[in-house]
Amino acid sequence: MMWRNWTIVSEFVLVSFSALSTELQALLFLLFLIIYLVTLMGNVLIILVTTVDSALQSPMYFFLRNLSFLEIGFNLVIVPKMLGTLIIQDTAISFLGCATQMYFFFFFGAAECCLLATMAYDRFVAICDPLRYPVIMGRKSCAQLAAASWFSGFPVATVQTTWIFSFPFCGPNKVNHFFCDSPPVIALVCADTSLFELEALTATVLFILFPFLLILGSYVRILSTIFRMPSAEGKRKAFSTCSSHLLVVSLFYSTAILTYFRPRSNTSPENKKLLSLSYTVVTPMLNPIIYSLRNSEVKAALKRIIHRTLGLQKL
Repeated sequence: MMWRNWTIVSEFVLVSFSALSTELQALLFLLFLIIYLVTLMGNVLIILVTTVDSALQSPMYFFLRNLSFLEIGFNLVIVPKMLGTLIIQDTAISFLGCATQMYFFFFFGAAECCLLATMAYDRFVAICDPLRYPVIMGRKSCAQLAAASWFSGFPVATVQTTWIFSFPFCGPNKVNHFFCDSPPVIALVCADTSLFELEALTATVLFILFPFLLILGSYVRILSTIFRMPSAEGKRKAFSTCSSHLLVVSLFYSTAILTYFRPRSNTSPENKKLLSLSYTVVTPMLNPIIYSLRNSEVKAALKRIIHRTLGLQKL
């Protein structure tokens, strides 16, 4: 509660894309609105399909359902406010609103990193130890792994957000971003933040780089196992079960690592905004598309649901 005694700033202003012309901002609004609606519909569809269809009750689809919930939450935290800044120039965000947005950004981001690592572990067990897969990845184990992934977001979000907003803000209040991310907000602090930046780097390594290394290790073992398979058909089936996840991981981590591990001097605010758009707006839209178009079981389940729905309507 120390910030109440120090803070002069009562609200922040999101610079967002204000440097662009009004016409270009209107075009961006339409583009991001379409992406937002596609993201919501696609992830809701994945949740419904993997919940309703009896053929999609394996651990892989259980974790995919959790990923879709995360993507919806991630999008709801960032995109509606960004759309407001584009269409009605609603750039102001309250002190509490900024803290809340940052908290849930950290929460969903950390949880997604851990969940992607959990999904890689699921594929590792399925391909490298298939005989023990039903025992290792039982219903209870899957629930515990999913709960641990979700819970991982709480400590990083609580520590990071509480620490940042305990600093004094007594100068400019313009956040040079389209949401309250920590680097542009920390830039407005009028105090020494070196200790926080060290802690933030440690948290970033733990919740971004460490899960990424676990995923990388899992796929090294998976690919090694696939290449040792005698039949070409077996190799194809094994690779198809993890190719979608591997593509999603590549999209998410490539932009996240470029954003948070590049030296500040090499990244302009505008470039960082573009990189942030990749993993906050574009990737959540692509995930359900990748998992539905590249997965024959999901496509078959969608066809079954459509046929059942049309059949009921005819009756």
